[in-house]
Amino acid sequence: MSLTFADAVLQTLPTENSDIYNRDYCLWVELMMQLLREGRLHEIDIPNLLEELDDMSGSQRDALESNLEIILMHLLKYCYQPQLRSRSWLSTIFEHRNRLKKAFKRSPSLQRYYQEVFLECYQTARKMASIETGLPISDFPEISQFTSEQVLDIDYLPD
Repeated sequence: MSLTFADAVLQTLPTENSDIYNRDYCLWVELMMQLLREGRLHEIDIPNLLEELDDMSGSQRDALESNLEIILMHLLKYCYQPQLRSRSWLSTIFEHRNRLKKAFKRSPSLQRYYQEVFLECYQTARKMASIETGLPISDFPEISQFTSEQVLDIDYLPD
């Protein structure tokens, strides 16, 4: 009888799964996947698996915020420095809208989070726009002039 991947790994590493997690992350992931496939749930490294799942969710939210802030900053620059508008700015706006579109397709629940953080991300984008343009932050409205729908609209550009 041949050994499964999980058995072979466990035989070569006479340590607990949490130790494998600390010594070889990729191997740990492969081992956890194999144990799940084989239904060997009692051998799963639950504490580290929960931590990884939590980190994955946090990473998705961090990426959403970053993409939103970049779009908002570029829309502000587009409005307040029309003489400097460039294809690069348009490309950046398109790229980050597209990233959000893909994220929402993969994880529709992120749309709710998008609405929750929209105002906070706008404040960050104001600061970023101020730094990049050299204009005082007070030049940018405290309340977003763009709706959350406009920010996602692939064809929307402010007048």
